[in-house]
Amino acid sequence: MHPAGAAAAGTPRQRKWPSKRRIPVSPPGMADPHQLFDDTSSAQSRGFGAQRGPGGLGYPAAAASPQEAFLADPVSNMAMAYGSSLAAQGKELVDKNIDRFIPVTKLKYYFAVDTMYVGKKLGLLFFPYLHQDWEVQYQQDTPVAPRFDINAPDLYIPAMAFITYILVAGLALGTQDRFSPDLLGLQASSALAWLTLEVLAILLSLYLLTVNTDLTTIDLVAFLGYKYVGMIGGVLMGLLFGKVGYYLVLGWCCVSIFVFMIRTLRLKILAEAAAQGVPVRGARNQLRMYLTMAVAAAQPLLMYWLTFHLVR
Repeated sequence: MHPAGAAAAGTPRQRKWPSKRRIPVSPPGMADPHQLFDDTSSAQSRGFGAQRGPGGLGYPAAAASPQEAFLADPVSNMAMAYGSSLAAQGKELVDKNIDRFIPVTKLKYYFAVDTMYVGKKLGLLFFPYLHQDWEVQYQQDTPVAPRFDINAPDLYIPAMAFITYILVAGLALGTQDRFSPDLLGLQASSALAWLTLEVLAILLSLYLLTVNTDLTTIDLVAFLGYKYVGMIGGVLMGLLFGKVGYYLVLGWCCVSIFVFMIRTLRLKILAEAAAQGVPVRGARNQLRMYLTMAVAAAQPLLMYWLTFHLVR
């Protein structure tokens, strides 16, 4: 036997196995297999900092009860409760005292109108000569809503008439190539200033004459605001038919508003004499009559003063 063969036969031949190399397996949330720590910033941003369960298994913790939440952060929860109580007290205080500054309840009464009332009231403003009953109707010492009584004052028509007057004034200025925002603002501010002066002058006169009347400040604003209806008609007729149309329509509206104010205010300022049907006599009643006529006469003058420059 060959020595080499004998050596080979005597020594068992070792079988070579391929070497196995352990490759680290990355966890499901780890992108880099050689990364040592989990990147928890993205998980917090996705879960908005969701808390994990006490077992650390990655499940979100159950919602804590209000008692546990309070015990966890008592200072912030006490501050939140105190702030909520303050907000509730402030809202209650505003609800109680809001009528001192803004009479919301009264304003609702002056805007309680409907389409039929608006049509009848506009007809009364243009044709007050045929109207007979000027008394305001009452129900249990409270005046009925304007939509049920054509003689009741309202703020809807004066407010809409004022806005329309400003728009018509802008249209008139535009047709004459004189429009500018500053001029339109001056027109609106001057109309408001004259209205404010009228109200203050009447209130001062009523105080000096010691007139006991149920005429309120809002009533005065409503009655004095009705003149804007005639001003709109005069300016529109002036744009369509020139100076002739302006003077004709404005003159008619001036006479109508004068009659309307006389018949309306005499029941407010001369309430005692009108209710008893006694002729107005005495120095005090004469002054009240003069005041009524002065207020009525001021309406046509202001109607002309606020519109004559708009028609050329």
